[in-house]
Amino acid sequence: MPSIQSFLSRYLPHEEPKPPPITAGTAAVLLVIYTLVYVLPFYLSAITRPSRSLSRDAPSVIRARITSVTLTCVICSVSTFVILTSNGNASNTDALHSMGYWPSGLFETAKSLLLTAVLFVGPLYETIVVHEAWRDLITFQPISDLFNEWTTWRNIVAGPFTEEVLFRSAAVPLMLLAQTSVTKTIFMSPLIFGLAHLHHFYEFRLSQPQVPVSAALLRSLFQLTYTSLFGAYATFLFLRTGSLLAIFVVHAFCNCMGFPRFWGRVEPSGASYGARSSVAWTVVYYVLLVVGAGLWWKNLGVLTESANQLVPVKV
Repeated sequence: MPSIQSFLSRYLPHEEPKPPPITAGTAAVLLVIYTLVYVLPFYLSAITRPSRSLSRDAPSVIRARITSVTLTCVICSVSTFVILTSNGNASNTDALHSMGYWPSGLFETAKSLLLTAVLFVGPLYETIVVHEAWRDLITFQPISDLFNEWTTWRNIVAGPFTEEVLFRSAAVPLMLLAQTSVTKTIFMSPLIFGLAHLHHFYEFRLSQPQVPVSAALLRSLFQLTYTSLFGAYATFLFLRTGSLLAIFVVHAFCNCMGFPRFWGRVEPSGASYGARSSVAWTVVYYVLLVVGAGLWWKNLGVLTESANQLVPVKV
């Protein structure tokens, strides 16, 4: 026997769900365009284009590229803001919230950094304790390097900030406007973020022509994998916290730490210690690596919970 609900839905008028302001395909195309606008200018000018005689690490190249990507971020961010306020009928405040600018999320930033530091507790132990980086920290050497070395500024500040502005702040709201599922939003935009790094294959071949092409390809595929995984994590944090500042700080921290060690013995650099000490350090490192991963997973929900979330994300 048909229920009352089915009878009413069949014979009484009901409203059809409204289509999203933009389609998922349109959002994806815009993400690709943003990526191309970010990368292509590097190769359109002799100032930013690396060659066998001009490294991507040359200060002149770094300065020119930072100028280029800053302009790109401004253009793409303004485009997203206009789309949100016109097609999406969002208020200026809502648009800025969707893009992670307001509220800034200082508390969310601290929690996200703590969560990520827990995940990296093993590498932190190796860097600060085993390699005695604490000596540099107490003299503020890293701060000096940050403001005096262009490569450090690019890797820790300019790169993470512009990438998060473009691939999270300007990109993710478009996918949400297209009513893309949370899962697709978390994993699709980071894949484009990872593809944006494939041009490093060309630059690596320029600087290291003696390395076989197969090895260079494997290196690029590895980079695509971990940049995509990090992008998924950053997108997750962005959706949960609604803070551009939080994901920028986490990105900068991860760039400081580099890719964690998953094999090999932990040994101090520039010093000779007994094999027994090396084994002990190695055991402690891998124990901390596992414990850190467990604590990270356990606190993933608690340390990313925020009233400023962009959309509900189950943990």
